[in-house]
Amino acid sequence: MDGGRRLAEPVTDGAVPRPAAGPAPVSPLVRILTLFSMAGSRPMRTLRRWLDRCSPFIRRAWVPHGFGTTAVILLVLASGIFGAVRGGHMQVLVSELRDTRDALANAVGFRITSVALAGQRHLTREDILRIAGVTGRTSLLFLDANEARDRLKDDPWIADATVLKLYPGRLHIAITERDAFALWQRDGKVEVIAEDGTVVGPFTGAPFTNLPLVVGVGAATRAKDFLALLDLYPAVRTQLHAAVLVAERRWNVMLKNGIDIRLPETDTVAALDTLIKLNQDKKLLTRDLAAIDLRLPDRITVQLSDEAAAAARAEALKAKAPKKKGGAA
Repeated sequence: MDGGRRLAEPVTDGAVPRPAAGPAPVSPLVRILTLFSMAGSRPMRTLRRWLDRCSPFIRRAWVPHGFGTTAVILLVLASGIFGAVRGGHMQVLVSELRDTRDALANAVGFRITSVALAGQRHLTREDILRIAGVTGRTSLLFLDANEARDRLKDDPWIADATVLKLYPGRLHIAITERDAFALWQRDGKVEVIAEDGTVVGPFTGAPFTNLPLVVGVGAATRAKDFLALLDLYPAVRTQLHAAVLVAERRWNVMLKNGIDIRLPETDTVAALDTLIKLNQDKKLLTRDLAAIDLRLPDRITVQLSDEAAAAARAEALKAKAPKKKGGAA
């Protein structure tokens, strides 16, 4: 000690003295907000002072307990999903998850124990359940009634559908089926259509053999109106073999006896009225003809069948042949 009772050297055990603690670092958020306070507005200065007091808490990140384990699990799940997508197995994965979910719901009492169906005529019970997506593993809890209804309405035979879930285990499905109206032939293929022209299925024989046949592009959607018109003329309708739409503009009517009635593009009613009058007077529809052309309003052209034409030629030749004179004296 010196005379003033002060130590000549500090007592430090030889350690290097620590520098004095400087001011706490300012958070990036405070620095950004400082830029907006250059105008010196009082609210911004108040906000800056408040952030200065809270800066230790802002800088210190809070990590919840178990964060690392959760992050690893999420990483593994994300990797698995990515691998399923890249490998084309996503649908299989979704199906397995759906089955697992339904199995859990069934285990707690939401198994579908009864299914009531109404309105089916052409479709079987198995068809309806398959279309609706209902299987033996489906649970009532996780069955999406709106999705099942949409799937049913996507089927061409079904015009409308209702799906009701009655907990805990009953399902009610009511459908309205379309009626088979006609057969439609295009590109050599024959299909069954409804009144609105919707193709409801391929032609497989019975019970559709008695349906009228329409042929040509666009004939399906126009068949209802044209066949309704022919219903007004029973002499033609009862003998109908096929109605052929030509170039989507006019119709030809082919009868069962082979006569081809060629109708005009416009004023079809007048042409049919003329045809019926001629049939009443001349029995035109029962004669040996190949075609009756009604396309011109001021004339009707009749074409004989090949057999009738050959017979007519033979008669004409026979009439022109010179007659033999009587025997010699």
